Amino acid sequence: MDFKNKVVIITGASSGIGKACAEEFAKRGANLVLAARQYVTLCEVTADLESKYGIRAVAVQADVSKEQDCEELTKQAILSFGKIDILVNNAGLSMRALFNDLDLTVLKNLMDVNFWGTVYCTKYALPEILKTKGSVIGVSSIAGYRGLPGRTGYSASKFAMNGFMEALRTELLKTGVHIMVACPGFTASNIRVTALAKDGLAHGETSMEEGKMMTADEVAHRIVNGIAARKRTLIMTGQGKLTVWINKLLPALADKLVFNHFTKEKNALIK
Repeated sequence: MDFKNKVVIITGASSGIGKACAEEFAKRGANLVLAARQYVTLCEVTADLESKYGIRAVAVQADVSKEQDCEELTKQAILSFGKIDILVNNAGLSMRALFNDLDLTVLKNLMDVNFWGTVYCTKYALPEILKTKGSVIGVSSIAGYRGLPGRTGYSASKFAMNGFMEALRTELLKTGVHIMVACPGFTASNIRVTALAKDGLAHGETSMEEGKMMTADEVAHRIVNGIAARKRTLIMTGQGKLTVWINKLLPALADKLVFNHFTKEKNALIK
């Protein structure tokens, strides 16, 4: 697939996987509409990509948990480029707390960003994507296939995203629109630093060894290649694929393996 002059919206584009996706698309000639809450950082990203790759990039300050922001994001894309070819629903929030200990606002915040953010952006972009027979991407997680301890809200939001994307794919089966769910493994990014603790405040530190994880650049490269190949699902690690299959075939064993895995993380919540 040739991405030259394609118009791509990416949410959560100021850092991590979203920023890496922006650069990967820019390398391949796509024009970008980048959304995030951190507007100054986002403007720096767009200016850098325009300078390096000779593409056009627009920065839009948006909080995807707010429906109006998502509607305005689509309007800005149409105003700037006249079409939308690809929507990458990447904006995401994580958490790290046991359900018994946390404030329920944490779960609500996770659902508002991870699930409703995807729904809102897709709702307003879809009429344009139908015209171009383009792609809608959900950046999900293995936590959307297998519930993870200490991440009840994160798992719930990603399960919801996966179900939404699957239902949408089926609805659009005969339209030519491509729907892909991308599931990275643990990725070196700031998502664990900004993950919410039981009181809703950011942890400020990671609980895992970031150096052993897949880089955001590698994840972005695989996502863009997946879009080019119009793949249905993209599970990016052997560990992720194995987890999904064990959970389907031997769910009780999966419970034990996942439990044991998370007892070994830094400052483990379960013992």
